[in-house]
Amino acid sequence: MRIGELARLTGTTPRALRYYEEQGLLHPQRRPSGYREYAPDSQYTVRHIQLLLSAGLNTATIAEIVPCIPDETTVLAPTCQELLDLLAEERDRIDAQIAGLTGAKDVLERIMNTSARNGEQGV
Repeated sequence: MRIGELARLTGTTPRALRYYEEQGLLHPQRRPSGYREYAPDSQYTVRHIQLLLSAGLNTATIAEIVPCIPDETTVLAPTCQELLDLLAEERDRIDAQIAGLTGAKDVLERIMNTSARNGEQGV
């Protein structure tokens, strides 16, 4: 299939697909005309890429993971169990970010509550 059809099937843009190819995440064939030709299972690869990007993973990490997802139903191929450590590191990084943001939110709420109380006293 051509790039426009793959973009339509996956809800993405041709530009994003070209970026995925540039990052080594997708590997279309080239026609003699220069057009990209994607295999039918490329739509599953794109959906996996989108899911992993939404999980906060960068494209270098995704490049290691995508080959370990052989089809649309397998979560992680048994031969790729070493990636569990990498995924655990990513999960821990996200947990640390959540903790930092929660702390920042708590500070803002304390400031807002203090300001609200001080405003009521001045009335």
